[in-house]
Amino acid sequence: MRHYARNGGRTERKQEPGGSCWNSYPVYPNEFDHNNYKHKDFPLLSEKSHFTDDTVMTLAVALGLIAGKGIPERTFEETKSEMRIWGETYPHAGYGGMFRRWLHAENPKPYGSFGNGSAMRVSAAGWLFDTLDKTLEMAKVTAEVTHNHPEGIKGAQATAAAIFLARTGYSKPEIKQYVEQTFGYDLNRTCDVIRPTYHHVETCQETVPEAIIAFLESVSFEDALRNAVSLGGDSDTLACITGGIAEAFYGMPQELRDETLKRLPEDIREGYELFRWNVGQR
Repeated sequence: MRHYARNGGRTERKQEPGGSCWNSYPVYPNEFDHNNYKHKDFPLLSEKSHFTDDTVMTLAVALGLIAGKGIPERTFEETKSEMRIWGETYPHAGYGGMFRRWLHAENPKPYGSFGNGSAMRVSAAGWLFDTLDKTLEMAKVTAEVTHNHPEGIKGAQATAAAIFLARTGYSKPEIKQYVEQTFGYDLNRTCDVIRPTYHHVETCQETVPEAIIAFLESVSFEDALRNAVSLGGDSDTLACITGGIAEAFYGMPQELRDETLKRLPEDIREGYELFRWNVGQR
């Protein structure tokens, strides 16, 4: 098991037998990932709820960002290292084929992906920095470790920017306007329009706008998650992206947070607390 010590915001690891990890955002419903349920009346958490690759890589990126201290080159290498460590710790979390090959490569390189993995794992970048420009810079760095296609970078930056704006007091119309004008996403559709024909797709182009729309239409944190899952498609990733923005905007109900944390291994919870501590030191 990994244990983390706090030392001026730095991450110090003490390795012990075993192994596990952490996530900056908790578990989201993934029971419907390949068996879509296009309604909002489902149990938000159940005995089957468990973390996925979204959790593992959100953890890895958060730790890489903390260790990188805002220095692009250092952040790239730290994030790459953390992703490899945690990917090897949780080899069966549900990674895509190209990413699995990257994890096991002797000398892994970015592979030009525009998949939604760059956006699903980026949420910590929206919390750890004091300016939007720095948030965008660091989101780009975390994407480029694997997803160095312009659309992969755009998806990560749009997600991180939405989180930054949400947590710093911007309104939904302002967030919508910024994302549309900066990244060119069409956010004028509604969940009711998207839902009937939406299917499982794993590109940033067809995940990030839908996830943001699910947030924009919501009235609470829980409602945002239900919107995202009800669209169908890549449900755990949609809910991960939507949930990251929604937590920044609404906060997360303590009861739901507690129930989520109960479903995570101890060292994932430790990492989550480390992330919260680093956010509190800003």
